Amino acid sequence: PFSFLTPIPWQPLPASDSMAVSFPECDITQKGYEKKRAKLLARYIPLIQGIDPSLQAEHRIPGPSQTTAAVPKQQKSRPTTSRDERFRSDVHTEAVQAALAKYKERKMPMPSKRRSVLVHSSVETYTPPDTSSASEDEGSLRRPGRLTSTPLQSHSSVEPWLDRVIQGSSTSSSASSTSSHPGGRPTAAPSAAATPGAAAATALAGLEAHTHIDLHSAPPDVTTGLVEHSYFERPQVASVRSVPRGCSGSMLETADGVPVNSRVSSKIQQLLNTLKRPKRPPLKEFFVDDFEELLEVQQPDPNQPKPEGSETSVLRGEPLTAGVPRPPSLLATLQRWGTTQPKSPCLTALDTTGKATYTLTYGKLWSRSLKLAYTLLNKLTNKNEPLLKPGDRVALVFPNSDPVMFMVAFYGCLLAELVPVPIEVPLTRKDAGSQQVGFLLGSCGVSLALTTDACQKGLPKAQTGEVAAFKGWPPLSWLVIDGKHLAKPPKDWHPLAQDTGTGTAYIEYKTSKEGSTVGVTVSHASLLAQCRALTQACGYSEAETLTNVLDFKRDAGLWHGVLTSVMNRMHVVSVPYALMKANPLSWIQKVCFYKARAALVKSRDMHWSLLAQRGQRDVSLSSLRMLIVADGANPWSISSCDAFLNVFQSRGLRPEVICPCASSPEALTVAIRRPPDLGGPPPRKAVLSMNGLSYGVIRVDTEEKLSVLTVQDVGQVMPGANVCVVKLEGTPYLCKTDEVGEICVSSSATGTAYYGLLGITKNVFETVPVTAGGSPVFDRPFTRTGLLGFIGPVSMSSYTRTGSKRRDTLLQSCSCPGCS
Repeated sequence: PFSFLTPIPWQPLPASDSMAVSFPECDITQKGYEKKRAKLLARYIPLIQGIDPSLQAEHRIPGPSQTTAAVPKQQKSRPTTSRDERFRSDVHTEAVQAALAKYKERKMPMPSKRRSVLVHSSVETYTPPDTSSASEDEGSLRRPGRLTSTPLQSHSSVEPWLDRVIQGSSTSSSASSTSSHPGGRPTAAPSAAATPGAAAATALAGLEAHTHIDLHSAPPDVTTGLVEHSYFERPQVASVRSVPRGCSGSMLETADGVPVNSRVSSKIQQLLNTLKRPKRPPLKEFFVDDFEELLEVQQPDPNQPKPEGSETSVLRGEPLTAGVPRPPSLLATLQRWGTTQPKSPCLTALDTTGKATYTLTYGKLWSRSLKLAYTLLNKLTNKNEPLLKPGDRVALVFPNSDPVMFMVAFYGCLLAELVPVPIEVPLTRKDAGSQQVGFLLGSCGVSLALTTDACQKGLPKAQTGEVAAFKGWPPLSWLVIDGKHLAKPPKDWHPLAQDTGTGTAYIEYKTSKEGSTVGVTVSHASLLAQCRALTQACGYSEAETLTNVLDFKRDAGLWHGVLTSVMNRMHVVSVPYALMKANPLSWIQKVCFYKARAALVKSRDMHWSLLAQRGQRDVSLSSLRMLIVADGANPWSISSCDAFLNVFQSRGLRPEVICPCASSPEALTVAIRRPPDLGGPPPRKAVLSMNGLSYGVIRVDTEEKLSVLTVQDVGQVMPGANVCVVKLEGTPYLCKTDEVGEICVSSSATGTAYYGLLGITKNVFETVPVTAGGSPVFDRPFTRTGLLGFIGPVSMSSYTRTGSKRRDTLLQSCSCPGCS
């Protein structure tokens, strides 16, 4: 809405003034007002060269408004009759004189955007007030304005531009004032409107000698008066009502160059600029390599400890006992016990409540393994041809709660001259772990999977009712090996398997830290040598009872609980993992119930039993002669062993019974601690400095410090094996006596290769350690175990108290190479 005031008689400008000045009584934004004022005052530039254009534009500011505080927006407007006082000539003259006096004393920071190209980059000027609305009450005052300037340098090209500015400003001013109202009628303006301009020109003429104007080659931008106000102090000017909204013909530019109307407020403009900013960094920034970091080579610490000992030598284990009758093969031993001791218990399976569900005898194991072998070779046909041939690989899919059927399937495959590949039961069709297993099955060429009826019912099914095809798995045929599905062989049928030689006996899967799965092949000769070495190292005898808590499909659980036990006609009590979760003390209860002579556990099982042993009184471990801890490569297993001994020593557990061991899928059993009755030395411990271990160096420390690691020995070298410690990287040089390295084993009881992977097989299974001079240390290749460790020297003070001078003890600090 328009707010008309009492018109004032129009008076013409002096003869020297050729431009009429008019102010329509309508609303206008503060920025529009500043822009209009800059146009009108551009004509005075020739008169006061060297004065900042923004200073010239301030001649309309009333004097009192510069020294008083800003009046709030809620202040009521002044009476209409008071408007005439603001345009009195003497008032404006005084205001200009006061501003000039302050101009010499005050200096404002310079803006960073939208200043006139007439001004050099070092010029400091004011910023218009940030207001989003021009509908202020008439006569309301804003914060006091501030006038600034700085000396400018003159330029020879100023004259042409000044002429254009004067002409353009006059034309645009006349046009805008004419078009302020419909019909083009000019609106009356105060008679003193031009007087302040002339007074300002007269008053400012004295400053011409002190100021200069620096002109650039580009035309001056005198049509805009907006500058950026990011972090500079913004001086304010009084509000003046002028042209109505939408009447201004001048245009502004946004950040991207799009022209907009000048009435757009700074807040809206700031919002638009914010929305135009990218929410994400440019795509190219994601692919910028930090070449400086890549090329930076970390310099070694000159103060780091270095190995100072002598070079180690190859450790030789004791030879296999001679003169003891040995079975020609494992299958021959099974046949012997199955026919001569058919009722001897072989394996007892427990349910989740701890009750014995089934006990497999040696007679049942032999007969059911024969049925399975006969069925695999004669009853499975494909287009009138046998589905399987000797040497083919077969997958064994059995849960951890069914060791009986797994044992039957394993020996059935050996009798049929097939290669069993034990794997885990797939849980879902798209299980990430099963995809890696599927890669292993595909590389092994597996086309048949053996399982039980109960396990098959729990597998995911397709719409046809058959077992679904798992992601990444090759096409498989499933065979249920329960008794009713097997065919009885004729009496004159005998298997041809002799399980001797270099042929593959079974394939054990291994999952690396990266998640890839590979298959380690174990030959018949290695299988037989491993069973003999474990029998001698552990002192197994016939009819002994072994409590097995580990997974019977792989690693130590398979070697002790399925293979070596059959060679010695032992009775194995298999404790499922589900029972351990429900009752962590169940394995100790079974040791007491069956009077077990040996137990196969991990340090986690010992830790769980400590938490559940409270309130148990009728527990005795006096029958144990060996408590094999199968994760002895873990340095923190010593805490579980010590805590377990402290609690159960009063219940019959002897300290020398605890026997840690170290093993790996590639080298099978690396070392195991022997009880004293088998000729083993007393247990050994070492308190090592963590700082030294971080550099792969052994330094003995004291237990009082926190930066130490206490490790225990994992026993002695296996019978018939040779062990050495080599450097982790580069050429496999022998380590020094006070240096940590990777343990390598040369024995007939190790794995032979990674199935189908010839490249990494040569690097792992055919390592040739050399001395510092470069000569091989042994006439046979070694197998890398993937275990870090060192040989316990007799010179260390922590070992001299044992009284043992034998250098055949391995102490390990970690189970993964490359970790210190």
